[in-house]
Amino acid sequence: MKARVLVLDDEPRMADVVGMVLGRSGHEVESFSDPEAALAALEARPADVLITDLRMPGVDGVEVLKRALAHDPDLPVILMTAHGSVPTALEAMREGAFDYVQKPFDNDELRTLVQRALDVTRLDRENRYLRSELRSRYGPEGIVAESEGMHAALDLVKRAARSRSTVLITGESGTGKELVARAVHFHSDRVGGPFVAVNCKALAEGVLESELFGHERGAFTGADRARTGLFERAAGGTLFLDEIGEVDDSFQAKLLRVLQERVVQRVGGSDEVAVDVRVVAATARDLRKEADEGRFREDLFFRLAVIPIELPPLRERREDVLPLARHFLERQREDLDRRGLRFGEGVEAHLVGHAWPGNVRELENVVERGSVLARTDAIELEDLLVGVGTDPVESTPGDDTLQQVMDGAGAEHIRGVLRRTEGRRAEAARQLGIDRTTLYRLLKKYGIES
Repeated sequence: MKARVLVLDDEPRMADVVGMVLGRSGHEVESFSDPEAALAALEARPADVLITDLRMPGVDGVEVLKRALAHDPDLPVILMTAHGSVPTALEAMREGAFDYVQKPFDNDELRTLVQRALDVTRLDRENRYLRSELRSRYGPEGIVAESEGMHAALDLVKRAARSRSTVLITGESGTGKELVARAVHFHSDRVGGPFVAVNCKALAEGVLESELFGHERGAFTGADRARTGLFERAAGGTLFLDEIGEVDDSFQAKLLRVLQERVVQRVGGSDEVAVDVRVVAATARDLRKEADEGRFREDLFFRLAVIPIELPPLRERREDVLPLARHFLERQREDLDRRGLRFGEGVEAHLVGHAWPGNVRELENVVERGSVLARTDAIELEDLLVGVGTDPVESTPGDDTLQQVMDGAGAEHIRGVLRRTEGRRAEAARQLGIDRTTLYRLLKKYGIES
């Protein structure tokens, strides 16, 4: 897409020459000799660069600059000036001008300056977009949490992020430990640095050491060149060690030294390299218990768990189930380009009633599966392919269909909600996430007396 460049000079011939030079570079150029006309064109349609003469009768370049930036604060404005006006041009840069070019200027100099302005503007826009995306996913509004347990965990995240202390995130598989680790990074002053994640369980002992600490050339067979490790590559940022409870004693001792001394020694090397990195670790194991029973170094546990954050399983925070399900459904609407996707009758009640042994990851997979398999815009129970209920549904031999099993689990969940609400149907419908008409229909279908 061509960049739109506006050129303003009170001498029409000069404006045309500049326009011709930039037009040959592939830009869409409009030339003006009247400041008011140029500003009107800017207000009518956004421009990518404005080039204006500094000395003009009536409205000068500084006034044009101020009015242009008042309309579009991100617009790069380049001033054309004679030798004697350089101090004024420098003053204008303090007012927000991108740069200036001195007459008579070389055509290549002007082209280079315009391209630099376009590149800086593009990078700035990309940076703001990426920060916006980052905030929407890892900022306070990006993590779905309604329960007290998750609110407490996120409060710890924000307070812990202000320091460089190590953080240990614990919780069952699928509870969102990496998402919380990224939130720690996002809220810290290291957000401009890298976030590097490694799954310690996925790498063999020797490979993990080389991956984290790096190695020198010839350190082992196949090491034909030196390589920096993840500790060095995460400099100025955060290193996330997932499944830290799975590493062996030998590696635990080496990791402890790195955390204490903040230096690494590459495999096969003798020099120590200082590292500036914030470590966040995660595990599904009870490391306190593992340390007590001698399966994990106690000193490393205390070094990792300076700030412990525990994530409760989804079955203990059912207030989060529907907000999470709706969040994942919205993502599927975008990914599948099916804006009409919705949960069919009774689906949300089943989601709330399921035990979710796989936690948030299982819920996300179920919503994705239902979205893909749904024959219409309404996702029905059979599309989810999941047995639901307050407790996992036991399979028994027989001729029961999947729908019959789901109906039984749904009926039991509705009975439980009615017991909690002492038979108040309006409140029961609210907790189930359905309207009263749907609840009455389900009561009749399942033969439930409230």
